Amino acid sequence: MNKKVIAGLVVLAGVIGISGVVESKKEHEANKIPTVGVLQFMKHPALDAINQGINDELAKEGYHKGKNIKIDFQNAQGDQSNLKTMATRFSSEHADISVGIATPSAIALANTIKNKPVIFSAVSDPIGSKLLKDEQKPDRNITGVSDKAPLPGQLKLMQKFVPNMKTMGVIYTSSDDSASTEAKQMIKLVEAAGIKVKTYTITSSNDLNQTSQQMVANHQVDAVFVPTDNTIAGAMPTLIKNTNAAKVPVFPTVDTMVSAGGVAANSIDQHELGVMTGKMIVKELKGEQTKDLPVEYIKQGKVVINQKQADELGLKIPVAYQDAKRVNEEK
Repeated sequence: MNKKVIAGLVVLAGVIGISGVVESKKEHEANKIPTVGVLQFMKHPALDAINQGINDELAKEGYHKGKNIKIDFQNAQGDQSNLKTMATRFSSEHADISVGIATPSAIALANTIKNKPVIFSAVSDPIGSKLLKDEQKPDRNITGVSDKAPLPGQLKLMQKFVPNMKTMGVIYTSSDDSASTEAKQMIKLVEAAGIKVKTYTITSSNDLNQTSQQMVANHQVDAVFVPTDNTIAGAMPTLIKNTNAAKVPVFPTVDTMVSAGGVAANSIDQHELGVMTGKMIVKELKGEQTKDLPVEYIKQGKVVINQKQADELGLKIPVAYQDAKRVNEEK
C-alpha cells in the first residue's frame, strides 16, 4: 500500500472518529436530564408551601424528580454563610436553572451565578432588592414571581376588624429589604387614612420578644401589622404570646402566619406562588429566554381568618368576610 493511500485512510479514520465524538456528545446532551437547583432561605410553612407548589407544577408538566429532572434542594436555615456556600454549589455543579425562595436566597444566587437563569420566588421588591432594574423587561439573567402583598385590601380588612383603630403598630426586620419596603408602603397608606403609626424594628429573631413587649405595653397600639417578613414568620409564637397577653390583634400578610396566630390577612397563596414559579421554570426548560419573561404577581389576595384567634381576642368577624376561608392555629 502506497503512502498516499495510507494517508487517505488515516484522514478518513480521523474524520469518522471526530464525527463519532460529535454524535456521541450530541447524544449525551440529548439524554442529559436538566438540573434545577432550589435554594430556600429557611424552613417555614410559607416557604415550604412555595417549594411544594414548584414540585407539584413540575410534576404536572411531566417533570418527575429522579426520572427526567434532577432537583437539588438546599435549605440555608436562615444562615447567610450557608446561602453563599449553597449558591456556589449550584454554580460549580452547573445547575441549568437556579431558584431562590425568598429575597436573601435570590440575592445570593444573583451575586454568584452570572451565565445561567436565576428565577426568584417570594421577593416582594425585586427592584429595591437590586435584582432587576426593569420588571417587565429583565435586564440580566434573572426573573421570577413576586409576593408583593395587596396592601390596600389589607388595610381595609384591619379597619373592618378593628373599626375604632387609632394607632397601628408596624413591626419588621430592618435588614430584610423586602419587608422594609412593604412596611414603609403600608405606613404611607395608614397615615393617608388618618391613622397614627408606631414603627418597631428588629435585627434578628432574638430581638422579637423584647421589642414586641415594648410595642404592646400600656395599650400603645390597637392592632399590629406584620409585612411579608421571613424572620418574624419563623418566630410567630413569640410575637403572638406577647400580643395575646395585651389583647392586641396581629394582622400579617401571609396565610401561614395567620395559621400561626395572626387574626386575618388579605393573603397571598404561598402554594400558588410556587405553582407560578414552577410554570416559569418549565418555560425556561423549554427554551424561552429570561429576558422575555417579565416578573409575575398574584393580582388578587384571598382573605383568610383564624377563627380561634378572633374568638380569643373577642373580635367579631365582619359581615363582609363571613364566607372567608378559616385556618386553624398551629400547635
